[in-house]
Amino acid sequence: MRIRSARRSDLRLLQDIERAAGEPFRTLGMTSVADDDPPPLDLLENYRRAGRCWVATEPLSAGDRPLAYVIADPVDGALHIEQISVDPAAARRGIGRALIDHLAGLAPGQGLTALTLTTFSDVPWNAPYYARIGFRVLAEGELTDGLRAIRGEEAQHGLDRWPRVCMRRDLLPSGPPAQPSVPPPASASAAPSAPSSASCAASSSPSSASAGAAAVAVSGAP
Repeated sequence: MRIRSARRSDLRLLQDIERAAGEPFRTLGMTSVADDDPPPLDLLENYRRAGRCWVATEPLSAGDRPLAYVIADPVDGALHIEQISVDPAAARRGIGRALIDHLAGLAPGQGLTALTLTTFSDVPWNAPYYARIGFRVLAEGELTDGLRAIRGEEAQHGLDRWPRVCMRRDLLPSGPPAQPSVPPPASASAAPSAPSSASCAASSSPSSASAGAAAVAVSGAP
């Protein structure tokens, strides 16, 4: 497996991954999450052009086909996972964790001190999974303005029908900042808006931008 920046030719495949990653939510009675549309192509293209969309692939597969993807934004001094989704056919291989570790390696060099995400608290492959890989649930008083805004958008999308939480994984500082690997948000006119897929932004197996702009519903098992 290797992790690389997304290509334009990958984007429709990422939508397919998102749809497949949403299906496990159906088994929990969360049909609206399972049925939510994947992030639109123009949104994915904005992330790709901004250098903030990465995919995990099987190098020896035909066409270096993506098995999973993640999109992220700098939010209040942290790198916020807007969406992470793994194709269920590639689940339980550590792919979701590898993508998160990739972000953890990039962020400190850009002066970002943590990874954050929002996710469903009671979905086994969401908050409980993130807790196992170093994230902790943030109390209401710990939420930054940016995280509050993201949670507000999720509520408008109907995601608060099920309990959701914000989570944070603090990162060790690195040396002096290197060449930017995590580009800053684009101008207001070009900046990607929060994804709106039911998989949970930060959904690992089941995942949807709407489900958690970086909420990372973490859809599907990473």
